[in-house]
Amino acid sequence: MFKYKNQRVGVFVDVANMYHSAKNLYKTNVNFAKVLEVAIAKRQIIRAIAYVVKSDTKEEKHFFDVIAKQGFEINSKDLQIFSGGMKKADWDVGLTVDAIKMADKLDVVVLVSGDGDYIPLVSYLKNNKGCLVEVMAFGETTSSKLIEEADEFTNLSKNKKKFLINK
Repeated sequence: MFKYKNQRVGVFVDVANMYHSAKNLYKTNVNFAKVLEVAIAKRQIIRAIAYVVKSDTKEEKHFFDVIAKQGFEINSKDLQIFSGGMKKADWDVGLTVDAIKMADKLDVVVLVSGDGDYIPLVSYLKNNKGCLVEVMAFGETTSSKLIEEADEFTNLSKNKKKFLINK
């Protein structure tokens, strides 16, 4: 797919999805600065938003600060803990609403997540808003239907040196 310098790009990162994929697959963290650089691809960045869930740990605050310094706006919400001990923490609806609200100002939406719950969003942005939709995630943990629906898929696992932080 051709990428043009004047394309307006919005980057939407499901941080929990990416964080847990990298931890489970490779026992390390995602290099979000490199992800953003490749997502923008020398095009015109309009917004880059990282969606995070807070559970109030020191490491987490540092992690969020690092992401913010790398060029992301941080949208955060608190981890929900229910009376039975079940925990819930996802941004699917919030990220989806933001992407749809911004779609008229964007030519390209870059979704950084492998979550198949975003398939209707990708389909809507392409078919109703005329946006190109690029997905970036780890191939092993990405919905095959999400990959199919996207205009372009970047498998972060194919370049681990670039997209993961070596410890």
